[in-house]
Amino acid sequence: MSYIQFDKSQLVNLEYSLDKELIRTNRAGAYSSSTIIGCNTRKYHGLLVVPQPAIDDKNHVLLSSLDLTIIQRDSEFNLGIHKFPGGIYNPKGHKYIVDFTTEPLPKLTYRVGGVVLTKELLLVQEDDRVLIKYKLEEAHSPTRVRFKPFLAFRNVHSLSKANVFVDSKYTHISNGIKLRMYVGYSYLNMQFSKENEFIAFPDWYYNIEYSNEQERGYEAHEDLYVPGYFELDMKKGEEVVFSAGLDAIDPAVLTKLYNSEFKKRIPRNSFENNLINSAQQFVVRNNKRTEIVAGYPWFGRWGRDTFISLPGLTLAVDDSKTCKAVIDTMLMDLNGPLFPNVGAGVNAALNSVDAPLWFFWSLQKYAEYTDTKSKIWKEYGKKMQLILNGYRHGTQFNIKMLESGLIYAGEQGKALTWMDAVVAGKPVTPRIGMNVEINALWYNAIMFSLEVARLAKDDKFVKEWEELPSLIEITFKETFWDKPRGYLADYVNGDYKDWSIRPNQIIATSLPYCPISEAIRKLVIDAVQAELLTPRGLRTLSPKDPNYKGSYSGDQATRDFAYHQGTVWPWLLGHFVEGYLKIHKQSGLFFIKNLYHGFESAMKEYGIGTIAEIYEGDPPHKACGAISQAWSVSELLRIKKLIEEYD
Repeated sequence: MSYIQFDKSQLVNLEYSLDKELIRTNRAGAYSSSTIIGCNTRKYHGLLVVPQPAIDDKNHVLLSSLDLTIIQRDSEFNLGIHKFPGGIYNPKGHKYIVDFTTEPLPKLTYRVGGVVLTKELLLVQEDDRVLIKYKLEEAHSPTRVRFKPFLAFRNVHSLSKANVFVDSKYTHISNGIKLRMYVGYSYLNMQFSKENEFIAFPDWYYNIEYSNEQERGYEAHEDLYVPGYFELDMKKGEEVVFSAGLDAIDPAVLTKLYNSEFKKRIPRNSFENNLINSAQQFVVRNNKRTEIVAGYPWFGRWGRDTFISLPGLTLAVDDSKTCKAVIDTMLMDLNGPLFPNVGAGVNAALNSVDAPLWFFWSLQKYAEYTDTKSKIWKEYGKKMQLILNGYRHGTQFNIKMLESGLIYAGEQGKALTWMDAVVAGKPVTPRIGMNVEINALWYNAIMFSLEVARLAKDDKFVKEWEELPSLIEITFKETFWDKPRGYLADYVNGDYKDWSIRPNQIIATSLPYCPISEAIRKLVIDAVQAELLTPRGLRTLSPKDPNYKGSYSGDQATRDFAYHQGTVWPWLLGHFVEGYLKIHKQSGLFFIKNLYHGFESAMKEYGIGTIAEIYEGDPPHKACGAISQAWSVSELLRIKKLIEEYD
């Protein structure tokens, strides 16, 4: 795979190009996102989207877009593009685009008569600042360029509407202005590397339409505020850098800053490098905390997603330091035996039975990678015991160990596992009872804890827990396995056993410590492969099931009904591959390599250079959901490592 590029015929085809989106993030929590042609189709799109902790704990769109106009001989050519109701695009700047590439940076090339202008974008890694470099490649006559900023100043989940409360005042700063639309917000500082003229002309642009929000059943029309515009002259070969940030900057250093930030980038010239670049975008460091964003553009930090994605995002790219930093950060928020599923502090939701158990798996992978098992118990033993004892003796949400040694969890109206879609207050897949993956993770957590406790010579803990695994091995098989069917029940509640063929059982085949025999693991893998495996991951339900939904579209309720009822999730593929290679070893490598490399084409399908959250269950498995998901990317990186280990 070479770098990703789109030609003029693809770019001017709006049906094609508007389905292709970009996301760029920094380590401070900011991001920049739009379609490859710069037409925003989501309320989550924006050139500068940043956290506003003084307002809430969410991201906010400050600078929505920056329209560019070429002026030659009194003729104006607007390179911007916005959609309005009725399928109207005004202006139609896409017709001037002749090329787009992601390498070395997202770069658009425009041609207007004899004028050729390029635009490149990057985010400063440790600062809430977007930089855009404009270069006038060709020009046969004097050229003036106008820049018109469209501002939103609102939470990413809401939309801006014209109002009389906007603060229209602005302050001149070096080569630019600073302003904020509302009290409480950070100031937006817009500056250029070159002197320019700002013409104040405050106005609202009404009913800008976001087609993706329409398709998803949400409100889709926004009013954006334009305070005026900047103008400057450019000569052939000249470069100008635009900066939008929360702090003012010396314009004299903008070009130098751009070049230094550019040198930090890993080239996106291969499938693997795209994955590595994408993996780095989920890591956020703030106030001595290192956290993982679950997905872009609308997810925040999720406890479950953090631990599932952590080994792939960090250890698979040889970054154990970040892995440990994330684990230590998450432990700061441990509440009794539970981690926050979403949120933090008083706003934390603890409704995740699996996040604490995936914590053990993450820590286990970290200990294996760093060869520090002998030190793990001393550093983390108290937290590990807190979780284990909480589950053994019972905690919130009716999470408790039964006499069988298995974990029971759940109560009416709550969805505690990763299959957590809720419609009209009711979980789509409630799974109250003993869940197959929860109990596989429970067994693995106990076995790992015993392993490191023995190394630390903690005889008291070992004595208290050492007889439990053998009991679980017996009861796990009795509870979940059915020899005639050849696979594991998804969950069991009393006398009821759910025999829906779902991917959760694959977790029991992939963990370092598995509660079932190799013979059973092979049969489970065969069943999952036959019913659930697709080129984009595992379906969440067999197509033969009457509840199967192979399409993921419509309003939120319709989509949520399909979310775990057939929709494909790439992250599950990592555990399928790990279980598969444990059984087939080198003889299975050809098959697994084909699965892995099959994702190369996905890099150009939806979120450019990254992997989507989900894909439709029915072929051709269209990409859906968030355009870039942490555990989707992480598990592909982990698959690559597994291939290397067995090759």
